[in-house]
Amino acid sequence: MSASLLLSSGSLTFFVMANGVSLDLSGKVALITGGSRGIGAAAVRMFVRAGAKVAFSYEKSKADADKLVVEMGDESCLAIQAELSTAKSAEALVAAAVKRFGRLDSLVANHGIWPANDAPIDLMSEEQWRRTMQINLDSVFGLVKHSVAQMKKQNASSSEPSGHIVIISSTAGQRGEAYHCDYAASKGAVISMVKGLSTELAPFGIHVNCVAPGWVATDMAAPALNDPATRERVFKTIPMGRVGKPEEIAASILFLCTDHAGFINGEILNVNGGAVLVG
Repeated sequence: MSASLLLSSGSLTFFVMANGVSLDLSGKVALITGGSRGIGAAAVRMFVRAGAKVAFSYEKSKADADKLVVEMGDESCLAIQAELSTAKSAEALVAAAVKRFGRLDSLVANHGIWPANDAPIDLMSEEQWRRTMQINLDSVFGLVKHSVAQMKKQNASSSEPSGHIVIISSTAGQRGEAYHCDYAASKGAVISMVKGLSTELAPFGIHVNCVAPGWVATDMAAPALNDPATRERVFKTIPMGRVGKPEEIAASILFLCTDHAGFINGEILNVNGGAVLVG
């Protein structure tokens, strides 16, 4: 085997072969939504450490967002407050990222909500249904729409057009989730978006893929995972016997935005400990 070197930077370690193979995003610009905590924050750290300039959105967690910018350096990292529930709000976010860094090479649509309380369909309010769809689906449409417009504009003057879009779905988007049909429907819809957009945008050099986590140790999952009975039930559905770490999801997102994923398009990458196979 050829010589290799481990380069460690904070929580992220790059494996670099003698021929220079690495997960490198030098000179690239990424927009990551929901970036102040959990999977999003882990992705921001990894993308910056891979050499990218990163704009990320947050809604309420200003203290966490500001702390992350200080940690990663404001020359490479920008926090943007955004309440993502409409295509219009998504347009403003994309514009702000491009204004700061001049271009956009990768979009990671990571934000979303999962109403924690069980809601049987006959008792689910229309308000809950609409809010879940607005945040998990309508704003994703806007993000993709305006990101693609920017990428096409860049590609028009490039000899090697490229762009990467990664939308975060869920095991629930593939197998459903009882008492959470709003969440499952929204996450199933983005999977269909990925499949259709991957063929539509391939001629423009834009890759569109999906990462589908299961249970991950994040603030969103904490209410359920902190309940002993629910936690026991959750663990029984995961063949690997544990929930995922935010960094494990973020690493998969990073990979899909590098040249090493150059022939991967329209893929649903399951990062859920095998849970999708037994649900």
